[in-house]
Amino acid sequence: MASNNVSVGKWEVVKKGKKNNNTGGGKPSTEKKSTGGGRKALTESNLQSRPPLKMSETLFEGFEKMGKKQNKEQVPPPVEPQNKKPSASKPAKKANSSSTPNPASHNNLEEAFKALDIGELKQQLARSQTLFPENPSVWVKDLAGYLNVKLTAPEIEPTLSSYAHDYPYCLTGKELRAVIKGLIGRCNDTLPDFFDHCVYTMLRELDKPSAEPLHGYRVCIQAILQDKPRIATQNLAEYLELLRSVQNRPAKCLTIMWALGQAGFYDLSQGLRVWLGIMLPVLGVKHLSSYALAYLERLLLLHANLTKGFGIMGPKEFFPLLDFAFMPKNALSSSLQEQLRRLYPRLKVLAFGAKPESTLHTYLPSFLSRATPHCPDDMKRELLSSMTECLCVDVQSLGVWRQLYTKHLPQSSLLLNHLFKSWNVLPPKLRKNLQETVQSFKVTNEEMRDTVESPDLQECNTLCQNIQVKMRGHGFPWSRLLMALLVFAAGFIAHDIRSHGPSFTDSTTARYLHSSGVTAVSQQAWSKVTVYSKQSFGWLETNTPYYYSECVRVLGPLMEQGLEKAKTAAILVSENTSKLILWIRETTPLLIDWVSTNTPDSVFQVLAYLKELLLLLHQNYILPALAYTSDLLQRTWTSIQDSCNGEVSVSCLQNHALAFTNSTWQLLQHTTSAIKTWAQDLLTRA
Repeated sequence: MASNNVSVGKWEVVKKGKKNNNTGGGKPSTEKKSTGGGRKALTESNLQSRPPLKMSETLFEGFEKMGKKQNKEQVPPPVEPQNKKPSASKPAKKANSSSTPNPASHNNLEEAFKALDIGELKQQLARSQTLFPENPSVWVKDLAGYLNVKLTAPEIEPTLSSYAHDYPYCLTGKELRAVIKGLIGRCNDTLPDFFDHCVYTMLRELDKPSAEPLHGYRVCIQAILQDKPRIATQNLAEYLELLRSVQNRPAKCLTIMWALGQAGFYDLSQGLRVWLGIMLPVLGVKHLSSYALAYLERLLLLHANLTKGFGIMGPKEFFPLLDFAFMPKNALSSSLQEQLRRLYPRLKVLAFGAKPESTLHTYLPSFLSRATPHCPDDMKRELLSSMTECLCVDVQSLGVWRQLYTKHLPQSSLLLNHLFKSWNVLPPKLRKNLQETVQSFKVTNEEMRDTVESPDLQECNTLCQNIQVKMRGHGFPWSRLLMALLVFAAGFIAHDIRSHGPSFTDSTTARYLHSSGVTAVSQQAWSKVTVYSKQSFGWLETNTPYYYSECVRVLGPLMEQGLEKAKTAAILVSENTSKLILWIRETTPLLIDWVSTNTPDSVFQVLAYLKELLLLLHQNYILPALAYTSDLLQRTWTSIQDSCNGEVSVSCLQNHALAFTNSTWQLLQHTTSAIKTWAQDLLTRA
């Protein structure tokens, strides 16, 4: 067989009387990555479809010696460079005539896999390993070339978006998969070069007017990255440079993105590295953005557990995504922007990482700088919500905010206003931590007032004062109400004692308590409590030491065991709770998306009707009731003024209070006597 690697001026070796299935191979040269170099040693059709590449001299000499032993004749190659390709192709055609013909194109890839002869593949690989026992790179390249020749189904679009994520590798049978895995497992050191070879060969095929199908190389790429996904991320910078150099060729760009993206389906961290390093830089390119977002969506849906992706994304990668998702009129279309917004909650979880309590302060400066008064409403809500989360979770965020306050007065004004409006729903811990920050803002405002005249500064000062008022205010003053009731009761009794005699026994309250039997019962109960208390204290003094020692002897070991089990249970509960919380944080965005997608329109109509009902109640009932209450209070105040001869004074209010107290006491006496008379009548009838 003729070697396809013979350069001009060397001899071409032709084998006599044998099927032209064996070819030589060369070691990869140093220019392999830049030229897509490498060599196919088995498949003649591959030789016809690729330009000849230079082979290492040592391997060629070894191949030439081997050819002499097998009774080969030497034929000089043509000198003219333009005739090099026909002369190289003639032996290939000759070999094809003596060997099995090229397989016909199949209707689909499933038929091509069924027609693949596994035995012939094993023979070809065995022959390659016999000829080149020290060059495993030739083995795997022969595997890729053979598969690509035999899998002659029509080529489909480069991204395979309408198929499963592991298509076409999922079509390989058990036996073929074992052959591929076995060979790849023996060539671990050459797999990075083999991966580059597959990618560059696919790109070269796309340059041809009638390119061959690329299914064999796709199968090999997926087989490599299934076990070693890190290979795809070793040269991301070079692939990004390559991607930008062919940016006007959509098929090539999508092929590169597809090949590197296969790593993410087996390792979330590697998939995120590929997306951030290759696809994010070209997210604004019109013909690449759709696949970039589709890949990201499939990646995040495939990996429900996001913990394996923590630590990959930081502020540098997160905020371009925030701008793409919320800034209007950017390079993304409205549908792609909406798709990115649906993925944004999960991207936010990935960016904040496993320990947001120690990382969120690094995100606050970028959040704050974007929260301008003129930013879009959706973005403003997201920024304010994210900054509030930073302040709640990471205590260091407050210190960062204090440092940025003077240079970001408009943004700080928006954040202070948001905190003021949502004060009632803020966590108590944040309310407490804000005290020092707001106080420092007030001091800064006083210092800047003489040098800076700005409406933003005045608004910040006003908001700081309002927040401090909120801080000093509390809920309903139950303790004060109870204290007022006790003071009123004490004053009532004191007034009764002063009015009816010099001592408590002469007062109406004492006579009522005595006549109702409360005094006798209280005295009897107090005497019994005193007697039993003395007996209890005596018993405790006698028996406490004995029972204490017995409890220590009997319950001590049990309590120690119980304490150890309680510690173990607490650790288990803590781990399960953290897993549950993490699962809830991951599934909640998906649940919200599902609910918003599957909720019927009738539910939204019911909510609209409910809103109208609340507005009706507010306008027709609540507002009139408030107006009536205000009018009633005004008339009450007017009547008090009239009773005080037009001037409300302290003495007049005391007289009114005394009259109210007397009338209340008389009403209480009359009511009590009426109830007593009614009870006596019932007893008499009985």
